[in-house]
Amino acid sequence: MPESGLVLAAGEPPINFRAHELRAANLAGARDDFEQMIRELVAAWYRGARVIAANPGDWGIDVVVGDLAGQIVIWQAKYFMPVVTPSHQGQIRESFSSAMKAAAEHGHKVRKWILCVPASMDAPMDKWWSTWKKKAEKDCDVKIELWHEGELRQRLISPDAANVRRHYYDPYQAPAESRPGRPEVIRVEPEKATALETALFVRQLREAGHQQVSSAKLEFFNAELLAREIVDKDVPAEVNALVEADATVHSIWETSFNEVAELHPAGPKLPGLHASVMRQIRSMGHSWPAELRSTPVHRCGMMHRIVEDGRAGWVPRWEDVVVEHRDGQPAQVPAPAQRDPDTETAGALT
Repeated sequence: MPESGLVLAAGEPPINFRAHELRAANLAGARDDFEQMIRELVAAWYRGARVIAANPGDWGIDVVVGDLAGQIVIWQAKYFMPVVTPSHQGQIRESFSSAMKAAAEHGHKVRKWILCVPASMDAPMDKWWSTWKKKAEKDCDVKIELWHEGELRQRLISPDAANVRRHYYDPYQAPAESRPGRPEVIRVEPEKATALETALFVRQLREAGHQQVSSAKLEFFNAELLAREIVDKDVPAEVNALVEADATVHSIWETSFNEVAELHPAGPKLPGLHASVMRQIRSMGHSWPAELRSTPVHRCGMMHRIVEDGRAGWVPRWEDVVVEHRDGQPAQVPAPAQRDPDTETAGALT
């Protein structure tokens, strides 16, 4: 066993490409981390794969196999999440054009150009890709492929790529005897559920067209209990884990909000936003802070706490909803227990 006392989780957990954001703590770092993963994945399948450093330019190449004095295959990594949208088309065309221009200038031949993205395309985007791909292949005499999330997962679960998968996507956890126990999910009493109807997070859901919100109330209620317990106990590791979880969940919402908003720039609603965010949060079991006891109910409740705090919402005008709600009525949901200002860790705890 390693000196840290950590062991690899049993089984083969699902591959979640959001792990790059958690590892790197920001989107720019996630792009670099994803690119490095692609290099190692390609190397697992093809000998001689290497990254081309930008100095100052990288000749339109992220990962290459072959001889730059002859024929090469290029892998271009693009960390597009959670879906590939029309806003990404320009980046795809620009990356391909850069590779073709560099080949013409420096005398090598691009035999194949492969785009790697940790997401999927919807039907209109897939149609654009197919149309662009056929034209680009004909114009430039090059074979073009797409390694989307499904293709990447298939390659990552192959025996040849086992070490790559484990390094980037398999979580490490403390031994079971030292991990905190799974918390109990507490039922919301009818009178408390009625009182929560006036909460901001419920109003935001109603604004998005949600008719049924009982599960959201259960999630919020249990996350609130867990957060208050952590604040009251004031164990530094648990407090830090709460702050980390809050920041991670908020980042998932923010990234997803921006992506969906681009797809529906003029609409009053953001179709699929809530479902996408909650699906990602529920799947975070292995990447959730180990010091923070949780179930999927508690994890989703963390998102509702952020909405209740006025830092997120489910419609384009969510900030207006916050102002209208706070101006129109007194707060109905008690805030978490306050900490001493001298020891306050982050706004996520208030």
